[in-house]
Amino acid sequence: MTTISNKRRLLLQGLSASAAAASLPALAAEQRTLRIGYQKFNTLNILKGSGSLEKALQPLGWQVKWFEFAAGPQLTEALHGEAIDFGHAADTPAVFANAAGVNAVYLAAEQPYPQGIAIFVAQESAIRSVKDLKGKKIALGRGWNVQYLLVRALEEAGLTYSDIIPVYVTNAADVRAAFQSGNVDAATLWDPYLAGQQIASNPRILRDGTGLSNNRTFHLANPAFVDRNKDIIRILFAELKKTNAWAQSHPLETAELLAPQLGVDPKVLRLASARRNYTTVAVDAAIVAEQQQIVAAFYKLNLIKTQVQVKDKVYPEVLL
Repeated sequence: MTTISNKRRLLLQGLSASAAAASLPALAAEQRTLRIGYQKFNTLNILKGSGSLEKALQPLGWQVKWFEFAAGPQLTEALHGEAIDFGHAADTPAVFANAAGVNAVYLAAEQPYPQGIAIFVAQESAIRSVKDLKGKKIALGRGWNVQYLLVRALEEAGLTYSDIIPVYVTNAADVRAAFQSGNVDAATLWDPYLAGQQIASNPRILRDGTGLSNNRTFHLANPAFVDRNKDIIRILFAELKKTNAWAQSHPLETAELLAPQLGVDPKVLRLASARRNYTTVAVDAAIVAEQQQIVAAFYKLNLIKTQVQVKDKVYPEVLL
């Protein structure tokens, strides 16, 4: 049986040194640091696990430091405070960050991942559909991707956000605790936490994002950092492209590689990996329009105060 270390070597063997790095002149002897924020189970996790970005940047006098965040809102706040230079967040956290004036720009997007978010209830619950959520307590977080799914799913069922009782928490562990304690009637989660809940208790999924939310992840960065270091960002995306291609063709190995890094059961990651696409793309007009719909939905509900124009938050140059 292939060991985790062998799988890591397989990934590294599949990733050559970045051509972009080879074409750049050597930087000054003083070492510089690229600070990257990430959340559990995403393409940046795979890049971190491979070590290829560090190899590509080391000849240029750069090191990489990685910082894990519980959810998108915390990560975007770190970007705003310049505690990190680059990171990723889902569609709704990115919109809330835009509306709050967070100093970050969109650099790239990942492919739709609608099955990676869901609204669910316990198997024994009398709630059979989203329509049955009227007057019920639902665990979720402010500005989470699953909050947008809930808004859209309620609309689809002929309800409004004011028809339910939101029970706001700050992280996925609190959602799970509230759900398992029976203090809420329903809950919302995203992968890998959703996959973990499915394996742990087999909840009934009332609605996932299919047809309602593409649940994209966006790569965001401090614009001043990008202005000064476009070549470094290009190298990052070049290495990310390689790891994404490897992960797309090796889903089981990806789960095994990430499990010890994230402290997540490989069974959970295998379930989550089976329903996602590992590809990073430029932020085009269609993706901007998707994000603008999220802005409109939350502005209408008065959950954000600024009807921000997403197109103004996209970095003017494609660095993929």
